[in-house]
Amino acid sequence: MSTTQIPFKKTGFFSKTMIDYLEKSEKLKSFYSNFSDIEGLQKQIEIKSKSYKPAFRTVLVNALKKQYNKLDTTEATQENINSLLLESTFTVTTGHQLNLFTGPLYFLYKIFSTINLCEELKSKNENQNFVPIYWMATEDHDFDEINYFNFKGKKVQWNSEQTGGVGRFSTEGLKEVLEAFSEHLGSSKNAQYLINLFKEGYLEHNNLADATRFIANKLFGEYGLVIIDADDRDLKEEFIPFVKRELLEQVSFEKVTETIEELEKGYKVQVNPREINLFYLTDGIRERIIFEEGVYKVNNADISWTKEEVLDHLDKKPENFSPNVIMRPLYQEVILPNLCYIGGGGELAYWLQLKKYFDTVEVPFPVLLLRNSVQVLSEKQEKKLEKLDISKEELFSKQNTLLKNKILNTSETKVDFTNQKKFLQEQFNELRKVANKTDVSFVGAVNAQEKKQLKGIENLESRWLRAEKRRQKELVDRITVLQNEILPNQSLEERQRNFSEYYLEYGADFISKLKDNLHPLALEFTIITL
Repeated sequence: MSTTQIPFKKTGFFSKTMIDYLEKSEKLKSFYSNFSDIEGLQKQIEIKSKSYKPAFRTVLVNALKKQYNKLDTTEATQENINSLLLESTFTVTTGHQLNLFTGPLYFLYKIFSTINLCEELKSKNENQNFVPIYWMATEDHDFDEINYFNFKGKKVQWNSEQTGGVGRFSTEGLKEVLEAFSEHLGSSKNAQYLINLFKEGYLEHNNLADATRFIANKLFGEYGLVIIDADDRDLKEEFIPFVKRELLEQVSFEKVTETIEELEKGYKVQVNPREINLFYLTDGIRERIIFEEGVYKVNNADISWTKEEVLDHLDKKPENFSPNVIMRPLYQEVILPNLCYIGGGGELAYWLQLKKYFDTVEVPFPVLLLRNSVQVLSEKQEKKLEKLDISKEELFSKQNTLLKNKILNTSETKVDFTNQKKFLQEQFNELRKVANKTDVSFVGAVNAQEKKQLKGIENLESRWLRAEKRRQKELVDRITVLQNEILPNQSLEERQRNFSEYYLEYGADFISKLKDNLHPLALEFTIITL
């Protein structure tokens, strides 16, 4: 097995926002607090230790023990839960939807980034504890985003008519999904493990939250992962003051809107706030709370309150008030002694919209860390790359660019139009100088002719390339097949494949290799050859 790291930027799959964040661009520094390095994390420990209320720890631990009371908890996880009572204990958190059978591969990378960062922090702070947290998105209602996973190019899907927060969904109907999935697995020892994991998770638990907790605990419990379901009355009681302020002042809308006005000058905005960033949540319902003509209403439901009534309802039933994507991060940071949130590029981009809101409500903004991102190669694939003289960085090139470069390198007639283009541009630059001195109206004609000539060369280049592709069809096919195999749909495999594909082939060794080779603070893309 070998491991290679390359800069995130070299893959071409990460946004300008994330690349600038990783490079500590001045343009983004006002949108976060401490950077994701050891120095930034040490500063965050000091900040969080002063702000987190000790009384919250008892509420948190009691809630976790209730959630784990029917689960065979590992010693490492139990120790971590108990340690949360200590003021010297902090958390590192990642969040993820309740995707069927963990969903895409990057779920594993998120979790191991979180676990490994805790271990690294512990090695540098012996008198403190660091607990990895998986925050289950149980209140999410986007079922279509989570009801399937891909296995060897086929979609394994669960169909259900249930509505509301997905964590409360019954697992009914998943027996049929297991039967369909099992047909693709065979009868090996690794196949049997996957079948049993799915069966014990979904067929022996009544709701999706419990099933997901079971599966995540099976995969990561030995490393002390603590899984939290924030759809919990006791935890939401601690969040009441912030929900109350949201209902009365719409502070998140105001502050996030101000941030967007600044951020969108140079970057793509990830999410837009609503005037009230709360849902109303009961069994079967998760609908927006809106404020119209002095009345609070639940969208698409016959439920409404006056100001006094909604505040009274909040005090009596805090579990019915569910934060949306704007307020969920705040909820997390209020109830956890958290230092760092680990997420993908899209997630961190919307977190960058929230700092002014956090500052206004006086909750410390956490360190933001881009999760580990991984490309898995087999030894056979690596040998094919070497034979085709494709470097690991080149592998991530756009396919047309990769093919063009390889054809240029191997062609018997070395045709490269770069010099011709450069020469042509130099000639037209001289013509423009002459035109500016004699007749300025002539400049437009020069520019038009330059564009026409360059277009002609580009057409010739395209025709030559098509002809050369036909002549070197075998090479083109080999490169195309290999790249498509490694990068399905010309995208990172971590967003396409499920862990079960690799577990079926490599077994538990696949999980342990990920654990051993992901280094979250390296801030680089990882390529692992198995």
